[in-house]
Amino acid sequence: MTEKGILKKISDVQWEIGRDFRSDMRVPARVFASEKMIADISRDRSLGQLVNVATLPGIQIAAIAMPDIHEGYGFPIGAVAATEWPDGVISPGGIGYDINCGVRLLRSDLMLADVEPHLARLADEIARAVPSGVGRTGRLSLDVEDLDAVLRDGIDWALREGYANKDDRENIESNGHLTNADPISVSLHAKKRGSEQLGTMGSGNHFVEVDYVEKVFDQDIADAFGVQEGRVLVQIHCGSRGLGHQVATDYIKVMIECMQGYGITIPDRELACAPLSSPEGQAYFNAMAAAANFAWANRQIIAWEVRNEWSRIFGESENLATLYDVAHNIAKIEEHQVDGVKKKLILHRKGATRAFGPGHPELPLHYRETGQPVAIPGSMGTASYVLAGAREAMAQSFGSCCHGAGRRLSRHAAKKEIGGKTLLEQLKASGIAVRAGSLADLAEEAPLAYKDVNGVVDVVHKAGLARKVACLKPLSVVKG
Repeated sequence: MTEKGILKKISDVQWEIGRDFRSDMRVPARVFASEKMIADISRDRSLGQLVNVATLPGIQIAAIAMPDIHEGYGFPIGAVAATEWPDGVISPGGIGYDINCGVRLLRSDLMLADVEPHLARLADEIARAVPSGVGRTGRLSLDVEDLDAVLRDGIDWALREGYANKDDRENIESNGHLTNADPISVSLHAKKRGSEQLGTMGSGNHFVEVDYVEKVFDQDIADAFGVQEGRVLVQIHCGSRGLGHQVATDYIKVMIECMQGYGITIPDRELACAPLSSPEGQAYFNAMAAAANFAWANRQIIAWEVRNEWSRIFGESENLATLYDVAHNIAKIEEHQVDGVKKKLILHRKGATRAFGPGHPELPLHYRETGQPVAIPGSMGTASYVLAGAREAMAQSFGSCCHGAGRRLSRHAAKKEIGGKTLLEQLKASGIAVRAGSLADLAEEAPLAYKDVNGVVDVVHKAGLARKVACLKPLSVVKG
């Protein structure tokens, strides 16, 4: 779908494909983007995929896309869709293969001048402590009983085992524990894939990055978050590894087989789905929650490893506190207003971040006045952002905003544009210490492969989905 004419301009940063565009659409499709971005978005299949999402049984208000939208599996990446609880559908394609891929943001007590002399050593030690790459295993090898405890309890398991503290738990979305998680719903094959991957980064766009706060936009919120200019932060971006991928693979097959029995017809088999209230829908939802718990535990173990290296370099008294941890590939049951009535909904966020505004009861007390912290990573060598959720997001996007810059080029196309060695030299010349398991994989994640994160964040800020708080710049990057 490349016809810009199908999009009706609602505002400078919002566009709509009307419900009358196609007879099977149940709701409109809405896109948050600048006019300049629309041309790029129209080059791949993402708008067509968003229209397909608008056909799902039980979908409410609109199928929504963020400015970092790009083509994905079934749902485009950067999509938000809510279906009616409990009989609306749940679709694994609306969460993705990397269940609960997300970002942990750690706040240090140190400033840029304190950390700069140690960047090379810091990158080396983090790269050694946090395994990265396809199939890499970590220092933990869990038997079935221990793995089931991780799947069931998430951060609560890490807290019991001494890898987390109570402040970590308080500053994680859903306290790092979805209570409907059921290890029995996770296949033995998925468990086998995950049994030795806890505490590992994986490959692709996953990373551990040391940043500093370059600019503050909202001083009051920045003070509440502890992100003053010059302060050093650490981002951890990863998900549920092979376990989550296998959960998605298993249940996509299940749903393809069961849809006909529920009278569900969809325009793309990648949107395979089932009513949440069905046995298949419940089994997937509970397995997805278990994989989400695994991902939160995974980021926690990585944070524990980074803290260990941090204290070795900077001293035992130096702390890395969890500022916040957000998921951006997940389905959750939430309450939102639909036609003036508060309703329970099944929220799919795929490449989209929860961004609850001030006063929301699910936020920790210390963030009730500011709104939820939202971490928006950019790409190597470019900016990342800290945002705060806004009340307007609840009305416009089911309390959601973007999750990153969003890909502009495929991985194959990126490698044709730049070689890994050249990119490494460019980043080094910019003063960024980079460690990567593979130069070829590094090239796939080159900044030129991504959209302009500044433009993406400007759109969500102008739309009122989240407020700009601070801009971060990278100092060292350890890539998957």
